[in-house]
Amino acid sequence: MTDPDLARDIDARCRLTGEFTLRSGQVSSEYFDKYLFEADPALLARVARQMEELLPDGTELLGGLEMGGIPIATVLSARTGLPALFVRKEAKTYGTCKLAEGPDVSGRRITLVEDVITTGGAVRDATRSLREYGAMVDHVVCAIDRSPEGENPLADVGLDVRPVLTKAMLDEARG
Repeated sequence: MTDPDLARDIDARCRLTGEFTLRSGQVSSEYFDKYLFEADPALLARVARQMEELLPDGTELLGGLEMGGIPIATVLSARTGLPALFVRKEAKTYGTCKLAEGPDVSGRRITLVEDVITTGGAVRDATRSLREYGAMVDHVVCAIDRSPEGENPLADVGLDVRPVLTKAMLDEARG
């Protein structure tokens, strides 16, 4: 069941105007603060409800990526009953020295969960690392895919990207 107002509501909540320095060093008059929808329980629940429909059959674990994918994976886990896994940007250097907190990943089919994908760098790194640990990773579900329309930024690592919303949908909702 599609939520027809989700793009409009997320855009209204998360698109900020002002002067912002982006990761690239460029200065922009607009910024999309994804944490504003993740910190809003009603919006987060709506995203998770839509994302649930995108999960591929055979998913055994939901791999929430640090940091934005973790709250979504947690809500999605509660909705589906699938165990969550919390994937770090790099393995800890102390204690258990784990890359992923939660169940063992070896031989398990993991669907990655991310908030926003633009170039897919963090997802690409997580995919490669989890595969080194023996996980089967073929899909990523995300709240928002901001990559260019019709392009799969993660084709090089064989991932199917399944977004709830795209940049075009957010732009259209804005009017």
